Amino acid sequence: MSKRVLIIQTAFLGDVILTLPMVQVLKKQNPDWSIDFLCIPATSILFKHNPLINKLIVYDKRGSDSFSRIKQEVKSNYDIVISPHRSARSSLISYFSKAKKRITFDKSSLSFLYSDKVKYLTGIHEIQRNLSLLKPLGITEESIVKPELYLSHDEENRVDKLLNDENINSGVDLIALAPGTVWYTKKYPVENFAKVLNLLKNTNSKVFLIGGEADKELGDYLVTNSNNENIINTIGKLNVLESAELIRRCRVLLTNDSAPLHLANSVGTKVVSLFGATIPQFGFFPYGKDDIILETEGLKCRPCSIHGGDKCPIGTFICMYNIKEQTVYELLIPKT
Repeated sequence: MSKRVLIIQTAFLGDVILTLPMVQVLKKQNPDWSIDFLCIPATSILFKHNPLINKLIVYDKRGSDSFSRIKQEVKSNYDIVISPHRSARSSLISYFSKAKKRITFDKSSLSFLYSDKVKYLTGIHEIQRNLSLLKPLGITEESIVKPELYLSHDEENRVDKLLNDENINSGVDLIALAPGTVWYTKKYPVENFAKVLNLLKNTNSKVFLIGGEADKELGDYLVTNSNNENIINTIGKLNVLESAELIRRCRVLLTNDSAPLHLANSVGTKVVSLFGATIPQFGFFPYGKDDIILETEGLKCRPCSIHGGDKCPIGTFICMYNIKEQTVYELLIPKT
């Protein structure tokens, strides 16, 4: 029998990417089920070409959008609601849907409003954790299922034009660098990124800077404070799917513990990731067979929070400064 399903994930870009496998597995197991997805405006582009989603509900929870509109839109429309997002707001949306089956984690705020609560497991990848929410539906999938972004000719043509404009042919080695992240203590110092770029000037690699509007200051700093003429700054110039396509064309991505890491895993590009305040054990680590995690182990102060914070609580930021630019550089250069 066909079911109407709503998935609620109103967190950041990386969180939504890591929720996509839930949609994929659910649709594979139940092709006739209708799946809607509720997200925020900043992440809605991920569903631009996604054929698995029946309806996208965009909720500007920090803007002028009203909770009452969302409440009315979901009311009595669903048989099943699944919320990997653990906020009180998401719990209320689920409750007001009046769906008979409402599934979340046992650690969610207002979890008593749900019909089914799944144990929030640690020590596994976030993809696996999200997939565990399907168990009350009789679906067990314990492996890491790669998110599918459904890139199209639109993104291919945009990146083709970018490469043509920069006179880059198919034989050139391409590296992507994503310097930004929402949280300060998850961000490798920008001056260290600049030093890595200076070391890379001795290679023939082209380095693409990747990020959103909020990262433009970082991009400007790197262009100004490095003497590598092979830098191409695309920060703020490409949308998320176009950035994913560009990352797909690159041999490797250098990134913080942030959304570009998950984009790279989705398109199969090698990742060199830098972990500071957070640790891979939280479940947001890269999982490609050649992926590399750089971190400062053995610090009593680490992790200092699950997301990272606005400043280092002990004022040293040693978790990031101990990751040396020479080490990063050596992991990026092409192997001969």
